[in-house]
Amino acid sequence: MATQPRNKLEGYDFYRTALKSARYVVAPMVDMSELAWRILSRGYGAELCYTPMFHSGHFAQSETYRRENFQTCPEDRPLIVQFCGNDPQTVLKAARYVQDKCDAVDINLGCPQGIAKRGHYGAFLQDDWHIISGIVSLLHKELSVPVTCKIRIFDDVSRTIEYAKMLERSGCQLLTVHGRTREMKGPNTGIADWDQIRAVRQVIRIPMFANGNILYFEDIERCLEHTGVDGIMTAETNLNNPALFTNRDTFVWEVVDKYLEIAVRLGTSFINVKGHVFKLYNITFQVSYRILPG
Repeated sequence: MATQPRNKLEGYDFYRTALKSARYVVAPMVDMSELAWRILSRGYGAELCYTPMFHSGHFAQSETYRRENFQTCPEDRPLIVQFCGNDPQTVLKAARYVQDKCDAVDINLGCPQGIAKRGHYGAFLQDDWHIISGIVSLLHKELSVPVTCKIRIFDDVSRTIEYAKMLERSGCQLLTVHGRTREMKGPNTGIADWDQIRAVRQVIRIPMFANGNILYFEDIERCLEHTGVDGIMTAETNLNNPALFTNRDTFVWEVVDKYLEIAVRLGTSFINVKGHVFKLYNITFQVSYRILPG
């Protein structure tokens, strides 16, 4: 089996060259960070985008799954493709299909949903360090692009730190830390712990992104200053306000019009389009409802 070239960019060389020192990052979002949305977000200041999370088993085995779910174009860079999975060889096989179409491959170690628990991936792998290390080290060795990881924290900050150090030793070249535990979801989401993110930043040497608590543009600089990370990643706020990174007000119908134009041009699926349009207008109607006189 051929191994990756030894001159592959790593660490901050990778971050500065391939990712162009990106600070404003759009998160991987299932069914939501598809190509049309990534192009829209880039037009509003996003400097790096992730694909949705792809199931490595389906991606490795099914040409139809790959064709229907993965789409990119020259203007969609820098780009990181994210996979979930618990078998090193399967994740590697999936990643090889995209390594010449992206700037890095990311391992999802943060999904807290029930489907991830049933499939034993995402945040439900975080206690199986031997499996995680096997995946990361194999991809680091065999791929032509760097491997990165996105994690959630533990309740115990010392365990989070050791987790991050293990990933770095295994070959992770950029780490995104979501400052919530895997139990913090839905009605129990709560506030992300920037102190834990800062503690990790102080002990690892690879580039880092912070995820969590970014609601307004002002939160970006607050997070960067508090944690010392290189960039911030946003998910839910990006879906509600893709113009977040511009620090200016936009009319929701202008955003929707731009998105629809891109979506039609790229042949985006109706499911994706419906989800985004509903999300954008739903939040608008909620706000309008609150300010109307009773």
